[in-house]
Amino acid sequence: MPTSPHTGDPCVLVTGGAGFIGSHTVVELLGEGRRVVVVDDLSNASPRVFDRIRQVAGDEAFARLSFVEADVADRAALESVFEANEVEGVIHFAGLKAVGESVTKPLEYYANNIGSTLVLCDVMRAHGCTSIIFSSSATVYGDPDGLPLTEESPKKPATNPYGWTKWMIEQILSDLHTADPAWNVVLLRYFNPIGAHPSGLMGEDPKGIPNNLLPYVAQTAVGRREYVHVYGGDYPTPDGTGVRDYIHVMDLAAGHAAALRWMRGRTGVEVFNLGTGRGTSVLEVIDAFSRACGHEVPYRIEGRRAGDVVANYADASKAEREMGWVATRDIDDMCRDAWRWQSANPEGYGE
Repeated sequence: MPTSPHTGDPCVLVTGGAGFIGSHTVVELLGEGRRVVVVDDLSNASPRVFDRIRQVAGDEAFARLSFVEADVADRAALESVFEANEVEGVIHFAGLKAVGESVTKPLEYYANNIGSTLVLCDVMRAHGCTSIIFSSSATVYGDPDGLPLTEESPKKPATNPYGWTKWMIEQILSDLHTADPAWNVVLLRYFNPIGAHPSGLMGEDPKGIPNNLLPYVAQTAVGRREYVHVYGGDYPTPDGTGVRDYIHVMDLAAGHAAALRWMRGRTGVEVFNLGTGRGTSVLEVIDAFSRACGHEVPYRIEGRRAGDVVANYADASKAEREMGWVATRDIDDMCRDAWRWQSANPEGYGE
């Protein structure tokens, strides 16, 4: 595992780069020939991911990767990273991300997600680094007035502290640019990332009970869970279950690489939706996963869950128009790759 930063060519700092989306983005950046420094405290990730990154990216590309095990809120650790490296831009993934947990631990979520971002931006400013891509979320749109959601759709009050941290960090970064126009900020609003690297070597490995649909479906398919809980079967949708815009994690990773290329030499604040533009219901996801794994995945329809919206999906045409990015994988690709990962790694990155 790469253990320390080193001086040399300009690099991209990826906070939370050992996590699900972060690790796949690191593979994408290494594949483009970039040098990458990952800062991650491994609180919700496994150090074994780095061996998988090496297998996927190859030894030559892996040599351009450095890892610092640290909390992004640790100012001294971040200072040392910036002093040892010529950081030309930051992709900021690091943060607590469980919606339900955020409701029971609001102080921890606000302190961690917002506090670490403030430290990061302050250290960036001190070292003359003013380019940042923020891992935001479609949760900032709340319960939508209309679909599909565009970047001009109004931001709504969040329904949980996790959503509020995304909402507030977007505002903080926008205010930072207002105060100093040299800042170059891209806010990427993801819809629902699922899937895994097509090699089956890397994928989503949530600690404890999964909060998101697909890892729960995958763990049920592999026998770790008895059945999938489907929250709400009486929504005004074709099959009564909630509709979301699911996007393959590799398409999402490619979106970050496209944003890095697009923002070179620019200043300002820009928002991009990253989604497929297609809505897929919960039952359609379960059906697609059943096809991928070759057997029916059991599920049980239960009552609606507070805070869930009926449907949302993106208009991602701005990202295509401006950055030349478009999602290329469909729900069958997502489920097939997720099953390849889960079946080869039934305990995730665990032993």
